Amino acid sequence: MRLAKYLAHSGVASRRRAEELIAAGRVRVGEQVVCDPARDVDGSSGVQVDGRSVSPEEREVWMLNKPAGVVSTAREPGSRRAVVELVPSKRRLYPVGRLDADSTGLILLTNDGELANRLTHPRYEIPRTYRVRLRRPLSERELGGLRGGVELEDGPTLPARVRRVSPRVIELTIREGRNRQVRRMAEAVGNAVVELERIAFGPLRLGELAEGDARRLSPAEHRRLWKDGRR
Repeated sequence: MRLAKYLAHSGVASRRRAEELIAAGRVRVGEQVVCDPARDVDGSSGVQVDGRSVSPEEREVWMLNKPAGVVSTAREPGSRRAVVELVPSKRRLYPVGRLDADSTGLILLTNDGELANRLTHPRYEIPRTYRVRLRRPLSERELGGLRGGVELEDGPTLPARVRRVSPRVIELTIREGRNRQVRRMAEAVGNAVVELERIAFGPLRLGELAEGDARRLSPAEHRRLWKDGRR
C-alpha cells in the first residue's frame, strides 16, 4: 500500500493531509525519513508519524447531530466542546468538513481519511441540504437568485435546489462546501440567516437523531457514501 494511503487508513489524516505530513519530513519508515508518498509499505514496515507508530485500524463513520456552540474540530484548545467529544468511540476520529459553531445538525466523523477526502473534494459535488430560517420572508427574486447561483467574493456558486417550507424557512441543497457558504449566499441576495441546520449529507438524512446524540453508520450506509464519492 502506498504510504499516503496507509496513513489515511491508519486514521492519521486525509490522504491530502498525509501527503503534506510526508513532504514535511514528519514520517519515518523504519529508521529512515521518507518524503515519497508513493512509497510501498505494510504493517511490518515500522511507519511512524512524529515518532509515534501507526498502523491501519478498523474504519468507522459516525453521524452526529451537532448542537450550537460545539466546534467542528478534532480538538478545541479553548473552553468550547469539540464534536469528537460527543462521539462514543475510541478511534481517532475527525470531522468530515465543518459546520459553523453557531450552526446545528448533521456532521460526519470518521477515521477513514480516503473517504473523508472523497466526500469533501469539490470534484464530486456531494449534496448537502440545510434547513434555513431567514430574517425576513424570501422574495421570488431572492429565491431565483439562490437557485441560479450567486456571486460571492471567492467566485460564483453553483446553482442550488431551494424548497420553500414557510415564508421565512427554506430547505437549500448545495454541492459545494465553502466556508459559511449558506450564510453568505443569503447575504448576497439581501437577506440573512437566523438559524441554520444541516439535515442531509449525500444519501444520509438526520432523521430523528436527537441533538447532541451520535450513531455509528451501518455497513450499508458506509457503502452508500463510497458510492456517492465515486460519481
